[in-house]
Amino acid sequence: MLNFFYGEECPHCHDMLPIVDKLIAEGIKIEKLETWHNEENAKKQEGLDSGKCGGVPFFINEESEQWICGGTTEENIRKWAAGEKLS
Repeated sequence: MLNFFYGEECPHCHDMLPIVDKLIAEGIKIEKLETWHNEENAKKQEGLDSGKCGGVPFFINEESEQWICGGTTEENIRKWAAGEKLS
């Protein structure tokens, strides 16, 4: 499962959303989970984050157990989604 946690008013998250939406349009299954206004999503992030990032944007690949804290490049998001080692 590929999860992208974001906050509605988070400017860094808004920078990542077009990249995430592009990958979703290409058929990559990424679940977008808003955490600032959705308590259930916030609890899910808290459980998966467990001290890794502590905020958004937060990407986590549950299969490869790789995560990305904060904003990043499209290349890194593609590697993360594919379970490849991040640089």
